[in-house]
Amino acid sequence: MSSFFETKIESLRGVGPQKAEWLNKELGIFTFADLLEYYPFRHEDRTQFHRIADITEDMFAAQIVGRIASIELIGSGVGKQRLVATFRDSTSHMELVWFQSITYFQKYLKLNAEYVVYGKPVWFGGNYSITHPEIELLTPSNNKKGYFQAIYSLTEKLRKRYIESKLISIWVKNLLDIADPYINETIPESLLTKYRLVAKKHALRWLHVPKSQAELHQAQRRLKFEELFYNQLRLIKLSLVRKNDYAGQVFQKTSLITEFYNKHLPFDLTGAQKRVIKEIFADLKSGKQMNRLIQGDVGSGKTIVAFISMLMAIDSGAQACMMAPTEILAQQHYANLKKYGDLLGVRIEILTGSSKKKERAIIHEALLNGELKILVGTHALLEDIVQFKNLGLCVIDEQHRFGVAQRAKLWEKNKNFYPHMMVMTATPIPRTLAMTLFGDLDHSEIDEMPPGRKPIITVHRYDANRLKVFEFMRDELKKGRQIYMVFPLIEESEKLDLKNLYDGYESIERAFPGVPLSIVHGKMKPKDKEFEMQRFKKGETKIMVATTVIEVGVDVPNASVMVIESAQRFGLSQLHQLRGRVGRGADQSFCILMTDYKLSKDTQKRLQTMVQTENGFVISQVDLELRGPGDMGGTQQSGLIDLKIANLAKDEGILKIAREEAFKILKSDPELEMADNLPIKLHIDKIKNKELSWNRIS
Repeated sequence: MSSFFETKIESLRGVGPQKAEWLNKELGIFTFADLLEYYPFRHEDRTQFHRIADITEDMFAAQIVGRIASIELIGSGVGKQRLVATFRDSTSHMELVWFQSITYFQKYLKLNAEYVVYGKPVWFGGNYSITHPEIELLTPSNNKKGYFQAIYSLTEKLRKRYIESKLISIWVKNLLDIADPYINETIPESLLTKYRLVAKKHALRWLHVPKSQAELHQAQRRLKFEELFYNQLRLIKLSLVRKNDYAGQVFQKTSLITEFYNKHLPFDLTGAQKRVIKEIFADLKSGKQMNRLIQGDVGSGKTIVAFISMLMAIDSGAQACMMAPTEILAQQHYANLKKYGDLLGVRIEILTGSSKKKERAIIHEALLNGELKILVGTHALLEDIVQFKNLGLCVIDEQHRFGVAQRAKLWEKNKNFYPHMMVMTATPIPRTLAMTLFGDLDHSEIDEMPPGRKPIITVHRYDANRLKVFEFMRDELKKGRQIYMVFPLIEESEKLDLKNLYDGYESIERAFPGVPLSIVHGKMKPKDKEFEMQRFKKGETKIMVATTVIEVGVDVPNASVMVIESAQRFGLSQLHQLRGRVGRGADQSFCILMTDYKLSKDTQKRLQTMVQTENGFVISQVDLELRGPGDMGGTQQSGLIDLKIANLAKDEGILKIAREEAFKILKSDPELEMADNLPIKLHIDKIKNKELSWNRIS
């Protein structure tokens, strides 16, 4: 069976070596299996024919039967010619226009011959016209019945070689005609019956060559379920393997936590923080290795939750570490944790790329003899020389910036037990994305802000209102506040964007004479960046002109205004992260989104969402709907979200059911030995070589 689907694509009727080479290069289609799994991204409804008299400009496309009444070549010179054909039916006439492949269509089009034409009608010069229509001679087969045309993602190079969706559809149909006996079922019979899912062979045919909307819907439903079911099966398998096979140190003592609560905690914890701490405690007491994702907006209090969890490890004779993606963030965590550690007599140190050799030697020795209880740092923590006496808990901040291999290195720091893992993110992830990307982790959400925090007032202003914005900034500066001004820095045009940043800096300098300014961007040396950040934090400078390097940066409670220039060039979650830099103090804070007037619908929705809500989970859901999963939170590197047909923004219902069923099956039959689960076992054996090892722990 597998050898049939591994057959090279050039062997398929109609393809051949030359076209196969283009499919290899442009679409990554090498085998029969690749072609069958190259799913269309939409379908055009060709089931009905329109009359020319009934055409309207708001139609997405029209399919018309008529005859060519005249053909004319208009214009002269290369690139200035166009071929125009008058196309008539019994009700009216219209024009068909070609700017390319003119020679080919001059030979192909026959006067008074009847054709089927398909394309987008446009009203121009008192007439409807279709530019570069799909056109084919009328035959008994295409005259009798319409159909749904599958549309595939193609490249310009393929189109130049006349490899269009229609041709791919023909190849897929040719393949389906011979593939039927080899297509095995991959879903247990019990699930097919329970959810009324069509057989795999029907689903593939109906997706590529549907005869009706009902067939297409059933095919999509079945294939989405299968894709999400196997995605969840893999993640749940990872989670169960970890929970069943990996013992974790048991932490039960709470005397340090009690002391911290009673004597040193400067504020009451929110209900959400208490709930998450309980969930973590249950893991740390269980004897199983913890792998938990903590989600919460900027300012929701994740760091204090992490510290209390670390105290539980320390109380039981273990050590803890906290890894952050940047030196600035590591310094910030260190400063926050050290003030609590000093009160409790818990030694905390920091290790980063810029730590001196002498400091490193002291840290290494204190880690090995167990005197050093908490080590905060950057990637420097991963170095082989950094060894602990008994590492019990690893906290990773903004985890999407670290790869699997880096997290695995922390595991190797304890030879007796895998350390417990707590992964934190201030980038809220929609539930569907979290289930698909981090389905092997247990989830906790800190979905409540500390009391007394004033909501950040967010407004959208156009460049024409700049003078009023400057006036508002002056008023805030007079009150003693500080201001961030963020400019986009997009790698493809770094030189241009740095120029924008410096132009912006100069215009701020002119508009605010005598006001001390800081400038920070990613091209600066770390020590220069740190120097500027610290000046701003100490209040020596009043306005910080920066790129997104401050997205994850230093806390400045006195900074109450965030102005984001060219806000249309930022993603929604990035805008939300930037806004989180203000609102840290007791003063009312503001976020001003500056744009020009030319905005797409998606951009308008992004800005509107920012103005309407501060809820990171609502924002992340809108972001998912607008951008899709590939762009969010570094997920394109994950290897887990390579979904061909399911849509995480729309298919939450199917995902939940697929996850529940996968969990039930693995719980009752972990080795997939029952007869009903045989299709799953066979399918996994088939795909094992292609995908990540099932035993690799995320």
